[in-house]
Amino acid sequence: MDVALFDFDLPEELIALRPASPRDSARMLIVGPDAGIIHAHVRDLPRYLNRGDMLVANDTRVIAARLRGRRLPRESQTGDGPKLEVLLHRRLGAARYRAFARPARKLEPGDTLVLGQTLRARVLGRGEGGEVEIVFDTGGAPLDAAIAREGETPLPPYIAGKRATDARDRTDYQTLFARREGSVAAPTAGLHFTPELLEQLKDAGVAHETVTLHVGAGTFLPVSAGDTDQHIMHSESAEVRSAAAQAINTAREGGGRIVAVGTTSLRTLESASDDEGRVRAWTGETSLFITPGYGFRAVDVLLTNFHLPRSTLFMLACAFSGTGAMKRAYAEAIAGRYRFYSYGDACLLFRPRA
Repeated sequence: MDVALFDFDLPEELIALRPASPRDSARMLIVGPDAGIIHAHVRDLPRYLNRGDMLVANDTRVIAARLRGRRLPRESQTGDGPKLEVLLHRRLGAARYRAFARPARKLEPGDTLVLGQTLRARVLGRGEGGEVEIVFDTGGAPLDAAIAREGETPLPPYIAGKRATDARDRTDYQTLFARREGSVAAPTAGLHFTPELLEQLKDAGVAHETVTLHVGAGTFLPVSAGDTDQHIMHSESAEVRSAAAQAINTAREGGGRIVAVGTTSLRTLESASDDEGRVRAWTGETSLFITPGYGFRAVDVLLTNFHLPRSTLFMLACAFSGTGAMKRAYAEAIAGRYRFYSYGDACLLFRPRA
């Protein structure tokens, strides 16, 4: 499928640099099952869901994955070496990570890195696209604490390129559901929820469960191939716990709809479901790439943000509600000055009627 089909022009000033306050005051554009468009706010969500529906959110927590430092000189391993930046994106062990480094061309296996004030790491190998594998000189909980202390919140480049990361982002870029550390990007649809909204949903008979998908830096990477068949998705670790699977299946059996909070929750549920849409307890890797023509099994409704042109996330939204419907919806959102991307507004998408 031609990637150009998923292109659109977005005025730069519509890229949100801060989240709405309160979070559920963000606008919400609804694409109905007949492709009709309704303008609302996230706080109105209980009006558009039914008693017995089940919300499923991603409970991953963003780590302070951006580390700045230097490479020590190779000759003496003392003094000042060239400055660099490391973005951790995949944990491989207690002390080992895959990371993107800038500038990666200055790194070789065996190099020692000083990151922040106290962290040291050794380069084990270098891959393509600026990727390196590193091992820290400490691991486990002490390493986690040091990364939290020394690192920065890894804001997406379309925000970080416009302003510096600050203390507000430590809380702004975490969802209400965040419990399990491991992501380098927030599952941004979850950013819209407040305790008050969850209580209102509960009162309306809408329950919620969580699954886990640790979002990798691949979420920032554009689709550089000209055809979707040539794009390779980075795999990400995911988990559906037994109690969550049982509750989700019970809701569906009772006539409720499964409402995925974000594309990461949707991809996790689809990866863990059988042909009949039953979700099983599951732990594994998913590189599921959803494009138009995909047959959805587990998810009926999707709450998601507005995504980058030519991105895998916009392709997923087009697969869910139809490419034509989503292009019309995005055109209306742009005309209506909706706010885009991670800190922006939301879409509530329903699958088209058969």
